[in-house]
Amino acid sequence: MIKRLLIANRGEIALRIIRACREMGIESVAVYSEADRLAPHAAAADRAFLIGPASAAESYLSVPRLLEAARTSLADAVHPGYGFLSENAAFADACERAGLVWVGPPPAVIAQMGSKIDARRLMERAGVPVVPGETPDDQSDKGLRAAVDRVGLPALVKASAGGGGKGMRRVNRADEVADAIQAARREATAAFGDGTLYVERLVEKPRHIEVQVFGDAHGELVHLFERECSVQRRHQKVIEESPSPAIAPDLRAKITAAAVQAARAAGYRNAGTIEFLVDLAGAGAFYFLEMNTRLQVEHPVTEQVAGVDLVRAQIVVAAGGRLPWSQASLTARGHAIEARVYAEDPGQGFLPQAGRLLLYREPRMPGVRVDAGIAEGGEVSVHYDPMLAKVIAHAETRDLAIARLIAALRAYPFLGIRTNIPFLLRILDHPRFRAADVDTSFLDTDGAPLAEAEAAELPVEVRAAVDAHQEAPAATGGPRAASDPWQQLEEWRG
Repeated sequence: MIKRLLIANRGEIALRIIRACREMGIESVAVYSEADRLAPHAAAADRAFLIGPASAAESYLSVPRLLEAARTSLADAVHPGYGFLSENAAFADACERAGLVWVGPPPAVIAQMGSKIDARRLMERAGVPVVPGETPDDQSDKGLRAAVDRVGLPALVKASAGGGGKGMRRVNRADEVADAIQAARREATAAFGDGTLYVERLVEKPRHIEVQVFGDAHGELVHLFERECSVQRRHQKVIEESPSPAIAPDLRAKITAAAVQAARAAGYRNAGTIEFLVDLAGAGAFYFLEMNTRLQVEHPVTEQVAGVDLVRAQIVVAAGGRLPWSQASLTARGHAIEARVYAEDPGQGFLPQAGRLLLYREPRMPGVRVDAGIAEGGEVSVHYDPMLAKVIAHAETRDLAIARLIAALRAYPFLGIRTNIPFLLRILDHPRFRAADVDTSFLDTDGAPLAEAEAAELPVEVRAAVDAHQEAPAATGGPRAASDPWQQLEEWRG
């Protein structure tokens, strides 16, 4: 039984894990950098340890410092959250060698599925559909060019390691091959320390569909339905929903069965996600894209639709317990949709923002959940990912879930920094999104007008929150601004 769990992360996912620990009677241990001394996750945990300066490389990515915090706190388990070291097989292995329970899949599985080439070969052997392509043993420019010739154009030259679109280049014409290989190899080496590349046929305008899977050490392995993740910018997801509005029941059955087949072939345990590209123009063909060997950012939409607690189940399974549900007991109820709120300025090329949150109010309304890692008066740092929060709406139908999400975002005031909320609202109101007529190129083709600077006038909900802040600043729990909040209007972007 896990008694004390160290959370090797920060922000909203750290708070999410702390809540699960509290419900399970497990003592939580937070770690924080010097930039996060006053962060909500450090205050919320039962214990908190400083692990280094603001730089992630010297704090949240430092394996020795995290292990020392686990040793000092007498923790018996480590949950990595997502991002940082969550898919680092060496960290998982180091935790297990230190006698700590790793809340995630076995290190060998992380290593195998972290290599896109190894994962692709495993899926081919398991009979899971993969995008037509080639992983050449000859990694020279000549060898990769020959692979492109055999696969055919248009094609993608992709890095074996990493993700997030890094080390990936599209090739439309033969005269682009050389530059694409050089650029992909250079970027992959810089980002992942591994310049190994492979080639895939480009699937034009696919849907990005992922399936939540979960396994335990007793042979039980289930799927928890699919999530639609096609609204993305530069291969980073912006809005996710479940179920996919574009997948018919027969195709859903095939994709979820393939996901379970893929996870079983990998010998998977704990929470994971199998990602697919779906070619609806090609008679519903679908192809394995990759496996994320961790909890996903968008896990709340699955929790809302399936009525489960994935983090709690992660801890139970890591401790050797059985999955709390069977496939037959899982049912999807209604529709859930999530929007990621970022500290960024879409009107200025999505430039990340930093500064003090002079005013911050989370919407409280039926069917709406907010997972955030910030508080009024806190500093949004330049040192970490600019995601501030996730707003999740759940309802009986997709239309009602979208309406609830729009209402929640409109009643979500930030003062002191700019956010992408106006951009999110425009996406949710776009005719193509409402008609579920989007693919992974949606924001590339239709996104520019949605990112334009919005009018300066504040919504009624935000104006009311600012007025309340002025009238009773002590009641907010945050520091009193040195000047009238209305003087900060130029800083408001959502």
